[in-house]
Amino acid sequence: MDFGNIGFVVAGLLVGFIVGMTGVGGGSLMTPILLWFGINPATAVGTDLLYAAITKSGGVLVHKKNDNIDWGITGWLTLGSVPAAGLTLWFLSSLHTAPDAMNSVIKQALGFVLLLTALAIFFKQRLLAFAHRHAGDHYRLSDKSLNTLTVVTGVVLGVMVALTSIGAGALGTVALFILYPFLDTRRLVGTEIAHAVPLTLIAGLGHASMGNMNWSMLGFLLMGSLPGIYMGSHLTGRVPDSILRPCLAVMLIAIGYKLAF
Repeated sequence: MDFGNIGFVVAGLLVGFIVGMTGVGGGSLMTPILLWFGINPATAVGTDLLYAAITKSGGVLVHKKNDNIDWGITGWLTLGSVPAAGLTLWFLSSLHTAPDAMNSVIKQALGFVLLLTALAIFFKQRLLAFAHRHAGDHYRLSDKSLNTLTVVTGVVLGVMVALTSIGAGALGTVALFILYPFLDTRRLVGTEIAHAVPLTLIAGLGHASMGNMNWSMLGFLLMGSLPGIYMGSHLTGRVPDSILRPCLAVMLIAIGYKLAF
């Protein structure tokens, strides 16, 4: 194993550890790290999407066993996200003959989505407090409006994930908290993971069909991330959330600003 491959294992270990400890930061950290390694943006996004699909699939099995998934919400999200991801992949494939243009689009979109993710992480508690405060007032949505907004949320997430590999985690969870403030946190998290797996799998396979994939790198990332997630999950709650989230948000803002501007 050469030095570069060891670096991918260490990167997987680091990201897996942070995800296990905080529940966020997978794609928003992994894709920028791969760019830092000199991987071109399209390949970084494609590889990270399949990485996310594989690592989160284990989470689906656990959440399904514990009845933590609302399959109705998952279905409405998927109804919007999968077609949107397909259209986004079609748009990227039209740029495939001009790789510089495709990489430029992906890189700039990545920067803006990282900034949005950082804001979602930083203001998550305030957003949740607002959602709970207004959950029972006269602004409460009808079932039809709620389903429509869920599909629209899926569309937005589908575009972001297919373009950047980011969005299904932090942004998706915050959106679900706002739309469904009375649903238990464990079920919201389980539902977001259940939705993320097919979305990232389809988007990842779409990128792979365009050649935006490095299979050996994916293997080395998983080699590090699986034990990293295991170790990080055992430290959940040891480091105060009030310290972890602002640090993660500031780091993502710095990376996002550099990529977008």
